Amino acid sequence: MDRSRATAIVKRLAKEQGFMACGISEAGFLEEEATGLEQWLKHGYHGEMTWMENHFDERLDPRKLVPGAKSVISVLLNYFPEEGQVEDAPKISKYAYGRDYHKVIRGKLKRMLAGIHEEIGQVHGRGFVDSAPVMDRAWARRSGLGWIGKHSLLLSKKAGSFYFIGELIVDLELDPDGPSTDHCGSCTACMDACPTDAIVSPTVVDSNKCISYLTIEYKKALPTEFQDKMEQWVYGCDICQDVCPWNRFSSPHQEPDFNMREPIGKHGWQEWEEITHELWEEIMQGSAICRTGYEGFKRNLSFSKKD
Repeated sequence: MDRSRATAIVKRLAKEQGFMACGISEAGFLEEEATGLEQWLKHGYHGEMTWMENHFDERLDPRKLVPGAKSVISVLLNYFPEEGQVEDAPKISKYAYGRDYHKVIRGKLKRMLAGIHEEIGQVHGRGFVDSAPVMDRAWARRSGLGWIGKHSLLLSKKAGSFYFIGELIVDLELDPDGPSTDHCGSCTACMDACPTDAIVSPTVVDSNKCISYLTIEYKKALPTEFQDKMEQWVYGCDICQDVCPWNRFSSPHQEPDFNMREPIGKHGWQEWEEITHELWEEIMQGSAICRTGYEGFKRNLSFSKKD
């Protein structure tokens, strides 16, 4: 089967799984990103995420993850919600309103790879979704799905940034799409809006100051210097995305698994503060919010609430 036909099949299979976009790039060493990653780690901007120091070569070369890899297939899945939380409630990032995205996208990639096997032939490959040393934003940019915004997230002219990124790395030659161009221009809305000044320079985020990192990955007592800067966020943070002009093009997702869990949509401060460990576990089953644990979530509630 020729490359063009195989490429068309791959993109059709992605659409059938509900992905909003699919782009392809040639598997190879990410030379341009290597220096940036090295400097980011050197400055300690990864905070306590020590695993970011591991598998440096694998992060930059997908052929070390999938021997013989020839193509990286990048896909985007919209998670922008139709409605938000009740007013003056503990804020939870939009991506966590529904089911854990890792599980949702992993299933879609698995079915997509099965479709490739069925229609193209025996292809060796693996699916990835934010859980292995893969620089997903770099590959999505290389495949023409968007550019890296000043908040370090992937931006699309058609859909903004409220979507997840996944990859299939395969030993199949496909037609690459080519990289996207930057369209942020002189806009600094995301940098200006960040209450903790976590965006230290365009595309560079210091995790140690990032509300999302502090409420999810940071396991110690939250630094007092941020006491009055959390703006009621208790899991993640969407500030830099909410102010981005490109997100005016965001449209509600069509993925039932991402529909908002009722407590997230309706609970105010009192309901969350009074919730028992047992009930929290029941409500959060299958949710990305489980990552904080009950104690971590309660810590965030106590720290982020305005007096």
